[in-house]
Amino acid sequence: MGKNLTNEALAGFSKLTREERLAKLVEIGALKPDDVEFLSGGGVKNFALAEHFIENVIGYFQMPMGVVTNMRVDGCDYTIPMAVEETSIIAAASKTAKWIRQCGRIATEMVGSTVIGQIQIAKAGNFDTSEKVLLEEKSSLIGWANSHPAAGLVQRGGGVRDLQVRRVPTSRGSDMMVIHIFVDTCDAMGANVVNQTCEFLKPKIEELTGERVTMCILSNWVDSRLTRAKVEIFDVDAEVGEKIQEASEFAYFDPYRAATNNKGVLNGMDPILIATGNDWRAVEAGVHAHACRSGQYRSITRWKHSDGTLVGEMEAPIIVGIVGGVTNLHPAAKMSLRMMKISSAEQLSRIVASMGLVQNLGALRALTSVGIIEGHMKLHIKNLMLGAGANEQELPIMQRKLEEILQMTKRISLTNAIEVLKDLRMNRQEALREPLRT
Repeated sequence: MGKNLTNEALAGFSKLTREERLAKLVEIGALKPDDVEFLSGGGVKNFALAEHFIENVIGYFQMPMGVVTNMRVDGCDYTIPMAVEETSIIAAASKTAKWIRQCGRIATEMVGSTVIGQIQIAKAGNFDTSEKVLLEEKSSLIGWANSHPAAGLVQRGGGVRDLQVRRVPTSRGSDMMVIHIFVDTCDAMGANVVNQTCEFLKPKIEELTGERVTMCILSNWVDSRLTRAKVEIFDVDAEVGEKIQEASEFAYFDPYRAATNNKGVLNGMDPILIATGNDWRAVEAGVHAHACRSGQYRSITRWKHSDGTLVGEMEAPIIVGIVGGVTNLHPAAKMSLRMMKISSAEQLSRIVASMGLVQNLGALRALTSVGIIEGHMKLHIKNLMLGAGANEQELPIMQRKLEEILQMTKRISLTNAIEVLKDLRMNRQEALREPLRT
């Protein structure tokens, strides 16, 4: 995406109609006319596609899809697609991204390039001898794997990079042997090829060690391939910065708060993963495992304020792919990658990490200022009006009435919406009867 172009072109995006938003995205090159036709037609209607994804297919479950504006990562502007049903996520992300773009910056980096496959020997008869043999034969095992199941990865610049042996204590008192296979999967998420590689090495390992392999499976905690994101905002009000740092400390030291904090981080990450056809469950599992690496569950983000500068950092295993599986087959996933002009899995991982950190900042800022309820519920009013059964003509009047109630009481519910709609319709009926009386 061209530097410093997209965000300016999308100024006022939230105030446009849906048709105007689509036209604007076509204008800046984020969407093509065919994409607009696809979205306007209601998305995927071909059930044969669903039959390839899962079993016992009965249909599709659609989620709202929107875009986050104002995101600038590593100096480049992005229009970020999000598939999500929760109110306020996209609005908060866009607002926070704008603050950062105007007053700071987002920078990312990758540490490591491999994912992990695990080969388990549940009952290691002679751990030390088996470990010695495997390490002596490591090069041949790696070469053998790279010439067979990982050969395609090698051709693309990846493949098996390393092999390690781990001793894992068990409740039985004996040690379990776990062999880690480190694989560079290039632009694929790599679950299938990693699992195949482990299974392929199983008989060779059994032959070399005389042990019995009991399981082969990839790990979703990939601390050998971490994505880091860093946000810096300058000239931050001292009180605002101090409150955000205090909120961050709360989430870092208290696991009860950390769980909700990390859910907020994933509010920013999951919708991109879903929109691009990636396995958000695997990423969530990795994030939560990484949050426990110290022995206590902690926030995966840290915020500090000093001398007017607010700095936030996040590190997480975000294993994504831009080739293979749903990403290649689902038209909405392909469209989402095109919107962001993604050229590598690493680039996508950096964007996902950045959005997680941005979303976290937006939540902390709201919690330490106006509170999370008022802003969230103001956006939630539309859901309540629809739930009450309001039509298009009634929505604007109801919106004003419910916002007044929210401002006065700091709370609002479906009951409020039903009562406002009832009064609105009753007053309308009275107004219609009035001419008859006169």
